[in-house]
Amino acid sequence: MSRFWSPVVGTLSPYVPGEQPKLQNLVKLNTNEHPYGPSPRVLDAIRSACDDTLKLYPDPSSDRLRQTIAGTVGVQPGQVFVGNGSDEVLAHVFLALLKHERPLRFPDITYSFYPVYCGLYGIEYETVPLTPDFRIDVEDYLPGRQGPAGAIIFPNPNAPTGCALSAAEVERIVAGNPDAVVVVDEAYVDFGGESVIPLVDRYDNLLVVQTLSKSRSLAGLRVGFAVGSAQLIDGLERVKNSFNSYPIDRLASAGAVAALEDVEYFERTRQAVIQTRSRMTAGLESLGFEVLPSAANFVFARHASKDAAGLAAALRERSIIVRHFRHERIDQFLRITVGTDEQCELLLQALAEVLQG
Repeated sequence: MSRFWSPVVGTLSPYVPGEQPKLQNLVKLNTNEHPYGPSPRVLDAIRSACDDTLKLYPDPSSDRLRQTIAGTVGVQPGQVFVGNGSDEVLAHVFLALLKHERPLRFPDITYSFYPVYCGLYGIEYETVPLTPDFRIDVEDYLPGRQGPAGAIIFPNPNAPTGCALSAAEVERIVAGNPDAVVVVDEAYVDFGGESVIPLVDRYDNLLVVQTLSKSRSLAGLRVGFAVGSAQLIDGLERVKNSFNSYPIDRLASAGAVAALEDVEYFERTRQAVIQTRSRMTAGLESLGFEVLPSAANFVFARHASKDAAGLAAALRERSIIVRHFRHERIDQFLRITVGTDEQCELLLQALAEVLQG
């Protein structure tokens, strides 16, 4: 700790991202990256953008990217906000929309960046326990059971569980809280969830956040976006332009547009992940694992008799890494990213060896 720190710095508990080890021949199933590379059209677009225009600042409004996103999801460009990955988008969301007199509400088991943002911005919050089967109970987010919230945020599908609410269930939460912003974090929605972007024209309190890191294979490019009413987007723009007027660089914009335009590649690769997830789930269950129903590109699984930390360590000895959270209620679960068919087969073979001896 330095005597030169601002007072808030010493109070922070920073987010800990998934490990990015530099090991050879690694089966990396710990950070929910897409197992297949980006569309070839993305690489071509980035190469074409590597020209003399890099001496110029990018478009601060990212108009072409916003127009492409709007056309992809069926809204107007003025309803779209873009940022340097969905984490930056969420950071602006927390500051612009989620700090109120009443506390922010989100699940007790969820994306662990949420309490970090609350600490950074001084946002009071309360967590709502998931049900015993690790699902979000809609009634817990209605004022009649918990009282009114200042705002609400949750991922759908949830992370790290992978469980998803239907669009109708999400709508009940949004409609039941007309005086509170409801933010739905849809980072994994393309792998089996139902997006509620079609609801933004009916509810001015709904904001939906998505990313190109997962289903578009662009975790290394850092592009995320939010969709909501023009009033919500204006609030985000005011914060963004008080922080960084140029969050999306020229190469990222070109690559993101190409990824969104290549619909055939997107559909083919996301369906491949969904099919592999089904096979991997069946394989884990045959080895004695309980696997929560997943609508994401990962599964959340625990073994009936083997300690999760021990299993993670044994897999690591075999050059396979998965994510283990040492948190209450979920410390016996492993979060396992859906890789290629070959990677998942190596995982299942390694687990079979560990469990046998």
